[in-house]
Amino acid sequence: MEHEVLYDYMLVIHPDAQTVQDVSMFRHLISEELGGLPGAFTQAHISLFRSEFPERYEADFIGMLERVVMDQSAFTVYTSRIDHCKQGESKHMLYVNVANPKPVEDLHRKILQTFELRANSYKPHITLARAISHQQMNQLSPYFSNKMFVRSFHCHSFSLLKKPAGGAGKYEVVREFLFGKDHPSDHPLFNHAA
Repeated sequence: MEHEVLYDYMLVIHPDAQTVQDVSMFRHLISEELGGLPGAFTQAHISLFRSEFPERYEADFIGMLERVVMDQSAFTVYTSRIDHCKQGESKHMLYVNVANPKPVEDLHRKILQTFELRANSYKPHITLARAISHQQMNQLSPYFSNKMFVRSFHCHSFSLLKKPAGGAGKYEVVREFLFGKDHPSDHPLFNHAA
């Protein structure tokens, strides 16, 4: 049997254009201050799930996700500030917090249940910079210490992205999944066809 190519699949919530733009601005600021930043130019997102598997499972994966979104309602995501946490012993991550994590956590849990995976500790956030050293963190501190980032955006879908596993390529969008409960009045049949 030939060796199957694994793909790195990721499910993400994309914020609205304004939040994406504001996050990019902060990432550029960090990048300039630190003289470069790996991953600074991936578009702002809230990660829901990530896994590697062969492409032949993709259609099943999509089918399962379509069932997840059928009875999912839209919600609003609120952010309030820029925060940081430790990653392992010596690294830090700088991120935008989600001030009302529950709807995102519930969606994350639903996705894991669909794939029969155990829930793990999960904290929704928008990454600004990861794997930065103590020294870099101190360097950024004057800019980001207690920095407010008050935004809100409507979440009515998530996207499935993929790229070849282990590669440095960019993620491409496979499909966007729109939440089914948003327009029940437009689709009376849709609700009964379950």
